Amino acid sequence: MKIYTKKGDKGHTSLFGGTKIEKNHNRLHAYGTVDELNSVLGVVLTHTVSSIGKEMLNKIQNQLFTLGADLATPLSKEDKVERIGNNQIEMLEGWIDTLDEKLPALTAFILPGGTPAAAELHHARTVCRRAERFTVETKTTDAVNDAAVIYLNRLSDLLFVMARFENQVSGVADTKWTSKK
Repeated sequence: MKIYTKKGDKGHTSLFGGTKIEKNHNRLHAYGTVDELNSVLGVVLTHTVSSIGKEMLNKIQNQLFTLGADLATPLSKEDKVERIGNNQIEMLEGWIDTLDEKLPALTAFILPGGTPAAAELHHARTVCRRAERFTVETKTTDAVNDAAVIYLNRLSDLLFVMARFENQVSGVADTKWTSKK
């Protein structure tokens, strides 16, 4: 199979199920940003990451493929596509709780940074928030799996906690934001 199909050369692409949309459609922005997030997590994994962090990130990367397919498939389609659901959301919540218990309480806003892995996790968090915004925007015109929005919301929280955790494991303090007041 060839990598290039030339089908998108006129600015359109096909969703799973065959529906054609413009390449600037919010749905495409949503699942394209999920793909971008997956790539950023791949960059995180090129850095020194704790064993628990690697395990989580590998599972998340696989789930992001599921989420991308979910967002690329209209809910009205009878296609047998796996969708993100409560099991994945509860897994993220469990991981947040587990890591957060090991961290000092937040008393200030945290600036992105620290170790290279933590800095990239903060980057991933912002890309995740963008994917969430595009997914919410898509919901204004198209039916979208409600769990997709919840998953992205929880994932951004987890990525923040993971960044703090990776800094702590490496002995690097979080940088607190200080107001000029």
